[in-house]
Amino acid sequence: MADEVRIDGSTVRTGRVLLRPWREDDAPAALEIYGSAEVARWLAPAMEQITDVDSTRATIKSWLATPPGPAGRVSGRWVIEEIESGRVAGSAQILPLPPEGEDLEVGYQLAPWAWGRGLGSEAGHALAHYAFANGEEEIFAVVRPRNEHGINAARRIGMEWVGETEKYYDLRLQVYRLRNSDLDVSLLHPSPVER
Repeated sequence: MADEVRIDGSTVRTGRVLLRPWREDDAPAALEIYGSAEVARWLAPAMEQITDVDSTRATIKSWLATPPGPAGRVSGRWVIEEIESGRVAGSAQILPLPPEGEDLEVGYQLAPWAWGRGLGSEAGHALAHYAFANGEEEIFAVVRPRNEHGINAARRIGMEWVGETEKYYDLRLQVYRLRNSDLDVSLLHPSPVER
């Protein structure tokens, strides 16, 4: 997977996904993601379910108008576009975690039609490369304990479970971390089960 990641400015490409900035005309596709109750249940209270295209367009506009994170830190939001079909499969982001913004979260949400195909973990892996190429030393994923898809994706990216906390979003969350020095190590030395 590592040799497949190509970074060109704010665009990141892998073998199957293109991560590109959001555009307002992506609103109908974004509604497939954020309008889905199955997706929204894992995002609340940080983000509630969106119910119509106009609200989705307003959300995208607010993302586009939001200045970058703290000076010297990577942050942003991307469309996950499936290269083969050209469809918007999901949304990915690198954002400072509340409340202090000291830690960076890598996250993604997929439209239900894109589930189970490994696109989310491929996008997360690509964003890890992007973060580390831009000077970050570690990134985190925070996942609700019963979100098995999120937990499995964090592990596939190579993230290590570091514990449980209520520090972020005032929720009990599982915390996974990936350090720059550990990126792609599991791909170079797979466990016996993965061989």
